Amino acid sequence: MLKIHDARSSFGRRDFLRIGSLGLGGWSLANLVAAEAAGAKAGLRPVTGKSVIFLFLHGGPSQIETFDPKMDAPAEIRSVTGEVETKLPGITFGSTFPRLAGLADKLTIVRSFRTGDAIHNIKPVVDKTTLGANMGSLFARVAGANDPATGMPLNAALFPRAVDAETMPAVEQFGNFVSTGGVGTAYAPFVPGGGGSLQKDLELKLDPTRIDDRKSLLSSLDRIRRDVDARGSVSGLDRFQEQALQAVLGGAAQAFDLAKEDAKTIARYDTAPLVRPEQISRKWNNYPRYVDNAKTLGKLLLLARRLCEAGCGFVTVTTNFVWDMHADQNNAGVEEGMQYMGRPLDHALSAFVEDCEARGLSDKILLVATGEMGRTPKLNARGGRDHWGGLSPLLFYGGGFKRGQVIGQSSRDAGEPQSEPYGNDNLLATIMRTLLDIGQVRLMSGLPQDLLRALTTPEPIKGLV
Repeated sequence: MLKIHDARSSFGRRDFLRIGSLGLGGWSLANLVAAEAAGAKAGLRPVTGKSVIFLFLHGGPSQIETFDPKMDAPAEIRSVTGEVETKLPGITFGSTFPRLAGLADKLTIVRSFRTGDAIHNIKPVVDKTTLGANMGSLFARVAGANDPATGMPLNAALFPRAVDAETMPAVEQFGNFVSTGGVGTAYAPFVPGGGGSLQKDLELKLDPTRIDDRKSLLSSLDRIRRDVDARGSVSGLDRFQEQALQAVLGGAAQAFDLAKEDAKTIARYDTAPLVRPEQISRKWNNYPRYVDNAKTLGKLLLLARRLCEAGCGFVTVTTNFVWDMHADQNNAGVEEGMQYMGRPLDHALSAFVEDCEARGLSDKILLVATGEMGRTPKLNARGGRDHWGGLSPLLFYGGGFKRGQVIGQSSRDAGEPQSEPYGNDNLLATIMRTLLDIGQVRLMSGLPQDLLRALTTPEPIKGLV
């Protein structure tokens, strides 16, 4: 068994990848690759080849200060940050999104989406509509835990520590992002830097005495790689074991390493210069999380893009509970908070869109951005907005969907849908139909009935395709 141990790894733990026993009933990565390859050959993997990145805006972003400014409404309702014209005639965004406004012809905004309640949790990523599991776990239950061609985990979750070991841990008191409900722990999201269960299952072991530093680690891997290149195979390995090894030496391991990315691209995504720690008021208890958001949001989206290119099917991204703009002891009000949060989001999303356009990924990757709820139509007495379940902002990019449109309308105060409402079940259906051929899913045997109903019963959001 090969195992990598690197205490200085940016993943914040010594264990990174394993080829060997997975703790999945005695299965190894090679076994898993072999089984899933057999399934693919038999036509049992009804996947479309597309990927989804779910950017979860934890804390509940305001629908008004993001993509529905309502500037004709009274002062206590309309966007406190003003508005900016977009490329779409008659459509404006909140003024902290100038770059996205210039890319609106490539986006779809849904103005009649609601998550259904005003409680801090992590719906719709994990919700009753997802059977209490991370959305990606539903996909992995059908498609398999790993990509048969690359060994890449098909379901991943990225928190700030995936790109910066010095950031705060993931917020867990409002829900478990890596929950698998009744789907099975084998389909839990892979969590780089966070010690997730699947991370323990993908652990490459080498003699610790030979990897005292990063240079010797890379030297060890390079020798194995040269052996593979010279002989075409590694002595003693069957082709599936070799495929599993190549997953680590090739796409899978490198996809998680931002150092492999072009420096100009990393700089293009970097949101840290936009909001420096000294520019954020320390009076808010959420000060460290505002800092973490600015430090990591762009790089997390870049890492998510790299994972999708390497074969990952579903990536959850969040920077932890920073959109809760009550103007209380924990959180800034809306005007100040949008400077901390809106500007990095504008930069990161626009960098992602421009990058995917340049790389020809606009049909392959679907990005979804929303939160667990929206904010109250009226400002509170302190200049904040409180919890609101009646309407939530929702943005789509890519996935081969129609572009440059706004779906649905909200009421005059942006408090509820005025046109046909869409909910978490419709969003789940939209995402799963991007990832899976639902007609083939209906023909699969062995899927639990509750999973089959969750995947096939809800209707997707109209007008996207």
